[in-house]
Amino acid sequence: MKPTGPLPPEFAHQTGVLHIAGRSAEDWVTEAGDTPLFVYDLAIVEARIARFRAAMPAIDLHYAIKANPHPGLLGAIGGLVDGLDVASAGELRAAIGVKPAAAISFAGPGKRDDELALAIGAGATLNVESEGEAARALAIGERLEIVPRLAIRVNPDVELRGSGMKMGGRPSPFGVDAVRAAALVRTVRAGGADWRGFHIYAGSQALDAGAIVETQAATLALAARLADEAGAVPPLVNLGGGFGVPYFAGDRPLAVEAVGAALGEALAQRPEVLAGSRFAIELGRWLVAEAGVYLTRIVDRKESQGETFLVVDGGLNHQLAASGNFGTVVRRNYPLALASRMGAGADETVSVVGPLCTPLDRLGDRVALPHAAAGDLVAIFLAGAYGASASPAAFLGHPPAAELLADHC
Repeated sequence: MKPTGPLPPEFAHQTGVLHIAGRSAEDWVTEAGDTPLFVYDLAIVEARIARFRAAMPAIDLHYAIKANPHPGLLGAIGGLVDGLDVASAGELRAAIGVKPAAAISFAGPGKRDDELALAIGAGATLNVESEGEAARALAIGERLEIVPRLAIRVNPDVELRGSGMKMGGRPSPFGVDAVRAAALVRTVRAGGADWRGFHIYAGSQALDAGAIVETQAATLALAARLADEAGAVPPLVNLGGGFGVPYFAGDRPLAVEAVGAALGEALAQRPEVLAGSRFAIELGRWLVAEAGVYLTRIVDRKESQGETFLVVDGGLNHQLAASGNFGTVVRRNYPLALASRMGAGADETVSVVGPLCTPLDRLGDRVALPHAAAGDLVAIFLAGAYGASASPAAFLGHPPAAELLADHC
């Protein structure tokens, strides 16, 4: 038997039938018309945003929409945050529909000229990732006769300890190496751009508050040093994000309040060159992951060489991350449960597998569950981030999963 991760607090104490936003799982399936489906509880997202605001009242909050670009969810979040961070022209167009372009920033190492032109024409901020990209943006701005809004994305010389995906302290396609960043600031300012500041992202999916505090302090020091070298005050310093959620057995929730208290102290003592700067944190999964539940129905129960398999109608084509094929080195189990027997004791050890013709399609590997049969619903939690949009939906031609937003209205 292999353990599963902890249920999110909004679901951990439920017994009997699973309820999402006050309605039973089967009720949501009836509304969707079939399984599989994702249900997103907006109230959980709102609670996460409120918690962030209370812990870090002086910090702007940006939503990284790559975590979940569902239109209804994005529209709701857009009115609750200060900015949206995008990574493609498609995400930019979606963001422009819910937020003024001046509150949108566009990152990513491979922006095409048409994407640069779209962002410049709309008035969004481009987080430029290289000297070449900066030169192209300046040239496009001149051709369009529009002053481009450019920030410098910095590849920091520090990494976020314990992060699931490290994005600093090493060679990287993301951002300009810190040693060259100040020179690029001078270049874009001399080229007539509206310089919007720095974007410094060291890593993601960290649960260690001390590591995040340490990285934020180093990021502030780096921003101050670069500002001094560039001879200019950054209007905004995007401190990145990195806030993790507890997916796996043994994970503990991030102490966000401790991070906020330390950041408040660091900002109160920040170098003079940053006295006039604003600061932002961009978050994706921490805001939305725990708000999502993926519901899939068992279509077959089978035995093979002493092992029991529950075959469900959804798989890695919808939930790549839960299958362990989205960046994890060692496959571990997301939290899952039978939607009709929440809190019930385990009767057996089974593997929950999807319908795809690949052994990678495994959503639960030798997990302990109450006895289950064909027709039962399986709920996979922490499905609000990097689910439907991060999975190979076209693989083997299965239909996409439905997505429903529970807004309590």
